[in-house]
Parts: sequence; C-alpha cells; structure tokens
Amino acid sequence: MKFSVERASLLDAVSKLQRIVGSKTSLPVLEGILISAEQGKLTLISYNLEMGLKKEIYANCEKKGDIVINARILSDILRRMNGIQVEIESDERLMCHIKSGEAVFDIMGMSANDFPEMPSVAEGKKINLDGDILCNMVKGTIFAVAQVEGTRPILTGINVTIKRGVMQFVAIDGYRLAIRRQKVNINEDFSFILSGKAINEAVKLIGEENKNIEIIVGQRLISFNIDGYKFISRLLEGEFVNFEKIIPSEYKQSVNINSHDITDTIERVSLLISDTFSTPVRCIFSEDKLVLSSATSMGRATENFEIKLSGEPFEIGLNSRYLLEALKACDQGEINFKFNGSNAGVILTSADEKNKDFLYLIMPMRLK
Repeated sequence: MKFSVERASLLDAVSKLQRIVGSKTSLPVLEGILISAEQGKLTLISYNLEMGLKKEIYANCEKKGDIVINARILSDILRRMNGIQVEIESDERLMCHIKSGEAVFDIMGMSANDFPEMPSVAEGKKINLDGDILCNMVKGTIFAVAQVEGTRPILTGINVTIKRGVMQFVAIDGYRLAIRRQKVNINEDFSFILSGKAINEAVKLIGEENKNIEIIVGQRLISFNIDGYKFISRLLEGEFVNFEKIIPSEYKQSVNINSHDITDTIERVSLLISDTFSTPVRCIFSEDKLVLSSATSMGRATENFEIKLSGEPFEIGLNSRYLLEALKACDQGEINFKFNGSNAGVILTSADEKNKDFLYLIMPMRLK
C-alpha cells in the first residue's frame, strides 16, 4: 500500500475517528484505525464493537491496500509533522513508512484481516433532522443519563419517541429526570433508545454548516450521516423506565424565578461545596424571600433572593450541580419551580404555560 494525502485533511479525520477507538481493550487491533487505500480515495474506519465511524477522503493512491495503525500514535505523528503532504507506505511485514517534509517515521502496523467488520444499517426508518435541533435535544438531556450501568443498563441511554410530529428525548439516572420536546416534520410514530455515550460522540461531529442530518433507525442499530462521516451505534435493548408515573399532577407550592439570576446566586452559594462530598444547598422558601445557604468544612455561604411564593413556606435541600445543569439546559428567562414540600422532587418548567418544550425533575437531598 502506498498513498499521499494532504496532512491537514488526514489529521482532521484521524482526530475525529480516534474518539471512537477502544481503550484498554483485549484486542489491540481495536486501538487502531483501519486505512484502506484505493484509486483516488482513502477509507478510514474506527470501531469499538459498540459504535463505529467511517470517513472517505481524497488521496493520490499509487498502490492499493489495507492496514491498521494505532490511532494515538498516528494522530501524534501527524500533529507534530509540518509538511503539507504526508506519504504513507506499508510492506508485506506490516511496517509503515510515514513521511512528511523532512520527518520520517517507521512504525509497525496491524493486519486488516484482524479488524472486525463494522456493521451497517441496511433497512430502517429514515429521519432528516436539523443539526441544531439534534444538538439542543441532546444538550438538554445528556447530563441526566446514568454514567454507570449498575443494575439498570437502560438508564445509560436516552429514550427517543416520535409521536404526532413531536420528538421527545428522555433521560433519567435515578436522581433526576430530563425531558425535551421539539416539533419535527416526521409523520411516522416510533421509538428507540439511544446510547448516551454514542449520541454524545455523534453530536461532536456536527458543525455550524451541518444543517441536515440523515438518520437511519434499524432494529438494533442507528446510523448518522454527518459532514461526510458515517457514524454507527448499537441501540439499547429493553423497556425504558415508566417515568411518567413519577411526575406529580398536583403541587403544593410554586414560584417563578428568572433563570439567569438564580443560576448566578446558586453558583456563588455553592463555591464552598466540594465534588468529593454531597453537600446540599439549603433552600428556605417564605412568602417573599428565598434564603439559599451551604455549610461545609471550608465555611458557610448565604444569600437572599426576592420571590413571590404560592403556597405554604418550606425548606428543601438540593444538589447544586444537578440544579445548575437543569437551569442551564432550560435556556429560558422565567422558570416555574413546582414543589410538594421538603421530601418530594422539584419540577422545573417554563413560566409560559404554553411552552411544553422541557421538564426537569430533581430529587431532594436530606438536610442535617
């Protein structure tokens, strides 16, 4: 195999494919990128058995062939080189000769025959979605996806439903719930569960110019065509949590608060809270005032906030990070907070009752 290609173009592709490459795997070949050279183009593939990424770029191919090169090493080499073009040649012993400008590297490659075949979605439901919409839907729910599988692997995913022209994303990790809705031009009704880790990688490929994303949803796989990249991921199998039953239909207290003002206040009050310890922000609601405070081994912080509470006064402890992530995801001026006393979850929705685009629920923390 022998080809030459623009170094910047190859580096950009390798940098993106490297994010998918498996780490600490028992198969060293999964730590590499499969490079296939043929007349006029290179095909690059990274695959970790759960998700894969494929990209074709223009190249001047003198001798076609395939090889797998360690992704980290190849990325580091290309990044440090300063030539405009890079030439890569491999022999029958899998030795790779990489040259750009005056720099030359000889590194061992791996056999393409050992690289597992990346699956494809042959048939499925097709969706065309605006890139900004997909990014906002993911941004508004990804933080509530469970990070550790534990006994409920399904919670590491985002439940996607499309019904009557409305797309809904739902994530829940046992401590909080995030729901985002968006009207879409899709007539068919169906649902599936996206891997949170996979969709987070997919949206990183979306740039400002990627207005239209083609998505194909199969029975077990989903594919995204984004800016010339084909991203494939396994769908999560199983039944999602019945989250609707935990959303109250009635509330004892409610208050409208400007999201930007309350965000700034909570950030100040939680400055003394360490990530190491789960210290709640104490929120004392009275008729016309909200007192926010935190007390840790570092010290104490307190700040007052003017409000107009509907309902009886109460106090509640909340995780500041969970609250801040929900507030920043709302991206609204006025937020409506709904409560059922000190021991039930707090609901965040838009103060505009006609706006049903989002709902966030955060469970309370025990106060000492």
